[in-house]
Amino acid sequence: MTALSAAAPGRRQASAVSATRMFDTLCLVVVVIFAVLWVLPTAFAVRTSLVENTTAAQGATAIAGSGDLTLHSYLALFAQGDVQNWYLSSAITSVLTVVLTLVTASMAAFALSRLRFRGKRAVFLVVLAGIVIPGQVLIVPWFRELGAFGLLNTYWAVILPQVPSAIAVFVFKQFFDGLPREIEEAALVEGAGPWTLYRRIVLPLSRPAVSAVAIFTFVWTWNNLLWPLIAVSNPALMTVPVGLATVQGSFGERYADVMASSILGALPLVLLFLFFQRRIVEGVTSTGLKG
Repeated sequence: MTALSAAAPGRRQASAVSATRMFDTLCLVVVVIFAVLWVLPTAFAVRTSLVENTTAAQGATAIAGSGDLTLHSYLALFAQGDVQNWYLSSAITSVLTVVLTLVTASMAAFALSRLRFRGKRAVFLVVLAGIVIPGQVLIVPWFRELGAFGLLNTYWAVILPQVPSAIAVFVFKQFFDGLPREIEEAALVEGAGPWTLYRRIVLPLSRPAVSAVAIFTFVWTWNNLLWPLIAVSNPALMTVPVGLATVQGSFGERYADVMASSILGALPLVLLFLFFQRRIVEGVTSTGLKG
């Protein structure tokens, strides 16, 4: 009985180790599959953009078997597609949207997290309700309001509707709620007011939340197609997604040019992720974005 009792825990431990290894292997297989599913279409798009349009029109076999690589599509886009203006417009609208969103969302979240006023809970519920309202519902009101103020066909027409962000307020509030109250109390004893507390204490401690909101707002603004397409008709003010939509509509079967334009549009976001991936991970794991 003693030998059998001693052997049973050993078998259970070996079984647990075996199950853990199987689970780790399964997770690795799933990760590899998802990586391949993401890399293959991207690699095919890059390959297509480096061949002639006539070769691309012949199909995947011709694209994969072609040994003549060329930058003709990229050069044609820069010569004819006004890519420089698209990048400039996207950079202006995205950066200004990020700055204004950070300021307004962090101040609203600070009020909801740290200040005491009547109806605070109701205000927070209204903010949360804004998360579930699709932006498409607000397109007509935005268009009429901006038209009444004469802001259509300007950068502000693209920027202002994208600044109010309920999810950014929620993320900031969740992070502010987790900050220790002792620091705030010590600052109040020293005579600091709400503005000093917000600017010199809360914000410097909230860099992960600031980074997360800034990066995700930038990506969302850069990729936004629907609203800039409606608010701007001046070619000089078109953002990258709007410019790419016009290019893809006019190129017809020039698949190499279409793929080259798509890669140029996504390239800044890829570089953004490569340079700030640590900030992105820190922001997701230390704010209200985590599960």
